[in-house]
Amino acid sequence: MRSPFPGMNPYLENPQIWPQIHKRLIVAIANAMNQKLRPKYRMEIEERVYADDTNNGNSLLVGIPDNVLVQTSPTSSHSPESNVVVAALPSLPVKVTLPLPKTFKEWYLEVRDVATGAVITVIEIISPKNKKAGPGRSSYETKRQKILDSLTHFIEVDLLRKGRIMPMDSQEIKTHYRILVSRSSTRPKADLYAFNVREEIPVIPLPLKTSSEPEPMIPFQELLHTVYEQGSYDLVIDYSFEPVPKLSKADTVWADGVLRDRGLRTR
Repeated sequence: MRSPFPGMNPYLENPQIWPQIHKRLIVAIANAMNQKLRPKYRMEIEERVYADDTNNGNSLLVGIPDNVLVQTSPTSSHSPESNVVVAALPSLPVKVTLPLPKTFKEWYLEVRDVATGAVITVIEIISPKNKKAGPGRSSYETKRQKILDSLTHFIEVDLLRKGRIMPMDSQEIKTHYRILVSRSSTRPKADLYAFNVREEIPVIPLPLKTSSEPEPMIPFQELLHTVYEQGSYDLVIDYSFEPVPKLSKADTVWADGVLRDRGLRTR
């Protein structure tokens, strides 16, 4: 079943669903664009790994209850009356929880020159971790800046309404979603495609090695519909509830009309 929304489906932003959408969309882009890029270029799926040593922002404490006597090694004592050596029994172990770092993995795309292996363009799809303070955002911003300081083109896709948007000088542009296309030859200038939940996702050009080469177009909207259908997300999403995160009042009314027209909401 096709997604009921003409553009970004706000129900796919749910933190329980988005990680799979992120992966499936990455794969869909690579599969679709490799047919357009060959034989000079090819698109590869890469992975970034980082550790978060916090649990919901707070470090776990490692310890034992105050009323438990811990004896780290056996000791002995002598009774002055019997001269019998009495060995002290070791204390029983206490279960504790260690603050083990959580490992997170994020996929992204690289367009490479087949002949040289050089990275021509990097495509990032923003995750919730990238949009809130913490190691995920720090790691991403560090890599982002390295790319912007290089000769590599950069495409950044933000299909999440929640969180702080990535640094740029157009913070006053208040839209739900945005796609940034940064060509190395025109930096610091870049093209920002800003759109809202009621609009279709724009078709985006993919910059290649030289400006004289035709830029293949990435059909994000078509690919997202394909991901939705192939993943059978109509069997996962309950459209009788509001999306997470919630829409504004006006957009809630609009979404309700869309879902009713398609028979996905009756009450």
